[in-house]
Parts: sequence; C-alpha cells; structure tokens
Amino acid sequence: MPAERTLSLIKPDGLEKGLIGQIVARFEHAGLKPVAMTLVHLSQAQAEGFYAVHRERPFFQSLVQFMTSGPILAMVLEGEDAVAKNREIMGATDPAKAAAGTLRRDFATSIEKNTVHGSDSRENAAIEIAYFFGQLEIHPYGWKK
Repeated sequence: MPAERTLSLIKPDGLEKGLIGQIVARFEHAGLKPVAMTLVHLSQAQAEGFYAVHRERPFFQSLVQFMTSGPILAMVLEGEDAVAKNREIMGATDPAKAAAGTLRRDFATSIEKNTVHGSDSRENAAIEIAYFFGQLEIHPYGWKK
C-alpha cells in the first residue's frame, strides 16, 4: 500500500526564528519523510489563491498579509497516516490550546503566527500539494520502516 502524503508549510515566523531543522526533525522522528521541499516567497495573488477557501472569513486579509511577509518552506511529507500524524505533531491552531510538545505549543506566538500549516484531509492534501509541486518534483525515498 503506498504511503500517504500531506502538505506541510513552515510559515514566515518559523523561518524568521530559524526553526526549519527542528521542525523537519520532529516530522522525521515521527516517521514522516520529506519527499519534496521548496522555499518560496508567496505573492499576494498566490497567498490569496492558496487560502481562497477562507476568502469570506474575517481573518483572510491578515492571513494573506502574514503569509506574504517573508518566505515559507513548503514540504510534501510521506508516511503512514501522514495527514493525521502531521496534524497531531502541529497541535491545535491556537497555540494556547495546543498540547504540550506540539510544534504550535512550542514555537507559535499567536493563533495567526502559528508557525506551521498542514493539510486537513487526504483530498485537501492532494489539492495543496499540487498548488506547490509538480509530480516530477516529488521524490519518494523508497525506504522501509
């Protein structure tokens, strides 16, 4: 059975704090392997496109402004139950409500500057991965656990 894939973003606050290595290490220790990565600085149009599902929400403009404030690291993570595992590692959107030891509890400063994004379903993972990556950019390791 092929491994599941999910999209993970390290947001501008995570890059600003120099957390790439620590965040990727936590994913790897949990069995999620990065099979594609790209560092990108989203334009306003790109951020609006990615977060279009939130267009009518009151936080949409501030989210777009934050996501265009600096570069992000987009990753495809692969592993067993990748979507659920990634969301568990990230923790609740609000870092004050996130469990101890999660990325958001340990590194985020607010509900908006919450360091990471992860797909919320297999269906959205496929859409979000395609937003950042073409199939030729994803390189499965082919390892056994």
